[in-house]
Amino acid sequence: MWHQRTQEIDRMAESRAKEAKTAPAAVNMRGLKCPLPVLKTRKLLSKMTPGEVLVIECTDPLTTLDIPNLLRETGDMLVSDSKKGRVLTFRIRKA
Repeated sequence: MWHQRTQEIDRMAESRAKEAKTAPAAVNMRGLKCPLPVLKTRKLLSKMTPGEVLVIECTDPLTTLDIPNLLRETGDMLVSDSKKGRVLTFRIRKA
């Protein structure tokens, strides 16, 4: 079940990343635990072109550390981050 869920997230995210030229891709990673949100974010960013925007929604509190650290490594830009209830949202622009 877990493997099917991650495959489904990958397929949806890749499809949305392709459409990102007109609108930001929003990827629901709620319920995934470290290191999956950052690994999937890295994979998605590697397939994007400069200027595209990716929106990540997570519930793992460690992403508040992991996503900014990933972006320092990749050189991509954290446009904004927010928290509403348990949901952490990161808006990332591909460099």
